[in-house]
Amino acid sequence: MAEEYIDIGKIVNTQGNRGELRIFPLTDFPGRFLDMDTVLVELNGEKRKYTIETARLYKKFVIIKFKETPDMTAAEKLKGALLKVTREELVELPEGSYYIFDLVGINVYDPAGNSLGILEEVIHTGANDVYVVAEQGGKPVLVPALKSVVKEIDVPGRRMVVEMPEEY
Repeated sequence: MAEEYIDIGKIVNTQGNRGELRIFPLTDFPGRFLDMDTVLVELNGEKRKYTIETARLYKKFVIIKFKETPDMTAAEKLKGALLKVTREELVELPEGSYYIFDLVGINVYDPAGNSLGILEEVIHTGANDVYVVAEQGGKPVLVPALKSVVKEIDVPGRRMVVEMPEEY
């Protein structure tokens, strides 16, 4: 089985003229970059490991200096690249929490075992997330991601059981 890689950041620009890069984090844990020694960089379908010399948080970005980017010219060549890690390198989540990419595509059922469709998207709202569930070509159902509604999540089995509130 091919190694699975997860995107944790995107290089959006250079920062200064000393080879630093401005990274837009694609993770809920941007501080993770501060403790990393290396990261996989994918550009135009090619992956290469880069050594992190320094990393700091700056506004909504992470500023990284790679050993392999000594100046702005070298750094500019990486614009648009994605920073990736393996599943084993992901930040461990607390019990009962899940990565969105593990939930999208999961089959959703009611307590009686009737299929409600496939979880297509997770919408972040102010209060709680909302799961967008739809049968192929059907009208989407919005499922609040609440413990009172979501009764079971089995990521390895690709199965979720939800009990919709009366008002839905």
